[in-house]
Amino acid sequence: MRILRPFLNLAIIGTSITLSNLVATTPVRAQEREIKVRGDQSRILKEGFWIYNNLPKGFEQAKATGKPLLVVFRCIPCEACAQLDESVIDDNPTVRKWLNQFVPVRIVHTNGMDMHKFQFDYDQSWAAFVLHADGTIIGRYGTRSHQTESDDDVSLEGFLESLGQALEIHRDFAKHRSQLVAKTGPKAPVDRPEEFPKLKEKYGSTLDYEGKVVASCIHCHQVGEALFTWKRSESQPLAPEVIFPYPNPKVLGIVMDPSRARTIKSVMAESAAEQAGLKAGDEIVTCESQPIISTADIQWVLHHLGKQTVVNLEVKRGGATAAHQVKLAEGWRERDDIAWRATSWQVRRMVTGGLKLDPITEAERKSLQLPSDALGLRIKHVGQFAPHDLAKRAGFKVGDVLIKVGAWEDRMTESQLLVALLKHAKPGQSLPVELARGDRRLTLPLPVQP
Repeated sequence: MRILRPFLNLAIIGTSITLSNLVATTPVRAQEREIKVRGDQSRILKEGFWIYNNLPKGFEQAKATGKPLLVVFRCIPCEACAQLDESVIDDNPTVRKWLNQFVPVRIVHTNGMDMHKFQFDYDQSWAAFVLHADGTIIGRYGTRSHQTESDDDVSLEGFLESLGQALEIHRDFAKHRSQLVAKTGPKAPVDRPEEFPKLKEKYGSTLDYEGKVVASCIHCHQVGEALFTWKRSESQPLAPEVIFPYPNPKVLGIVMDPSRARTIKSVMAESAAEQAGLKAGDEIVTCESQPIISTADIQWVLHHLGKQTVVNLEVKRGGATAAHQVKLAEGWRERDDIAWRATSWQVRRMVTGGLKLDPITEAERKSLQLPSDALGLRIKHVGQFAPHDLAKRAGFKVGDVLIKVGAWEDRMTESQLLVALLKHAKPGQSLPVELARGDRRLTLPLPVQP
């Protein structure tokens, strides 16, 4: 939607706070989190623009006004996407011009969330849905591929352009209705997050603003963890979509432009996307016949491909639209990185006893006399508290370099090692780990947890 571009000058939009104020470098203390959550409620309710934590009211207004519903889920204590969130809720005339075309609802918890309707990448701390008043999902917005940085994934400019795409679909809703059916997923294992075995003992369906509101809140990543744990408790091997949820289009060689709604920024050389004829500047109109308003919509389709061997795209280039078919190589999902995910802390607990790992440099390899194809992962963090402290109790220390873990000694990333152990190491098993500690070489046992 080129017509949106003149309105999206970020120098005009501005923001009242800087990025340095938004990105925390240290954990936020419990009391600070309480202040942030309560402050968010006070600010939004006082301003009166957003419907706050009241989805039924949002649907009522959408039906009464004929406007589409914009539902934003925001995990307040989490700092990722904080700059985007502030820009969206800030009382800015340019932004409000777009938001006024929707019924805006802000939800700061997942307690009571409809698990059948609101399915998304729960490792995010900011996610948006655009819905018709009848509950049909028009599109999703919100992408994440890094633990703290978000500039390569989302932007205010891209968000507003995505809203423009959603408005176009809403205006011609009858035409698109059949295509939008696939944007609602299969029935979830539970109706509400607090019904998961991992969560039901501690959480209710609402926030406790009369007590400790943060302690009563189910965060998005906790939903992901509960879903992952529930799947792991089954006797069958974990499905690829459980280990690699919502793959980034980069696994196909597509780098999306965060400043646009659905435009390709670049195509990786020798990738499946390049072989399919995709080019920088292409606009992805549909993916598997579903209308696309953002990268999140593409991820939704990729997440649900199952055993499909191709993905079908409708692409606009220079005013013309053409079909492209991207072939999926075996194991294509495994090109995604899971190490940034909050959910992966549970994976680390399960298979590395609570270790956070980083690759060593080439200079360090030379110093340790490690071949270029050897493992070479340095321990950056050791979990200190149960149940994430098994590695600590086994004697692992920050700075140790893992050379071999069980049968795995080839060079790989932390993500690749986590996946290999998750798929092949058995709960209750103890893996011998060869490591370098300074000038010493030693072997320690690494317990695998269920």
